[in-house]
Amino acid sequence: MLPVPIYDGSVKDVLPDANLELVKGIKHYIVENVRTARRCLKRMVPSIEISTLQFYELNSHTRPEEITGFLEPLRNGEPVGLMSEAGCPGVADPGASVVRMAQAEGLNVVPMVGPSSILLSLMASGLNGQCFAFNGYIPVENDKRDKTLRELEIRSRKNGETEIFIETPYRNAKMMESLLKVLNGETLLCVASNITAPDEKIITRKVKDWRNKGFDLSKVPTIFLFNSGI
Repeated sequence: MLPVPIYDGSVKDVLPDANLELVKGIKHYIVENVRTARRCLKRMVPSIEISTLQFYELNSHTRPEEITGFLEPLRNGEPVGLMSEAGCPGVADPGASVVRMAQAEGLNVVPMVGPSSILLSLMASGLNGQCFAFNGYIPVENDKRDKTLRELEIRSRKNGETEIFIETPYRNAKMMESLLKVLNGETLLCVASNITAPDEKIITRKVKDWRNKGFDLSKVPTIFLFNSGI
């Protein structure tokens, strides 16, 4: 399981040498998108011969009956690399389905060290890292989004749980508007944008303070976190 850089900077800033050495010996890859995977591998190991590699696409268009065939090289003793589009495979990523199949067959699954925007934002937020939940994408319809945020805030207040979720960058502004409208003024809200990039910003404030400050999310990849129980 090979993590992928979140930002298009130097891979050596976020990936250990052990990962890059491992890539040199893998000929089979399970990926979300072949084009971006090829580009990423070339960044990891510039000398790699892409034409010698075999790729299997695992995304929303992949039929369940196809997935078992992706593991055939592994069954035959050859290593298979699982890559996400960004961050860690298997976390907010369709790769979990093939990992589950490998585990069921008793095949060896090895997670490698690498960046996760979810954990990096939690680490820097100052919010509760003992009890947290990643909620993926929440509804985009205004009423459903507001209802979900209210429910998450109740759960956070009751359990002290940090609620974490993501949004498509072009909807960041709408999400922020909903958060500032729905959440209690005392709730701590962290906005983490462009994680690992030179212009990374991870800021935690009370909601009432966010309401009094200007902000520009600039349609960049962003993680939202809040906690009402601190």
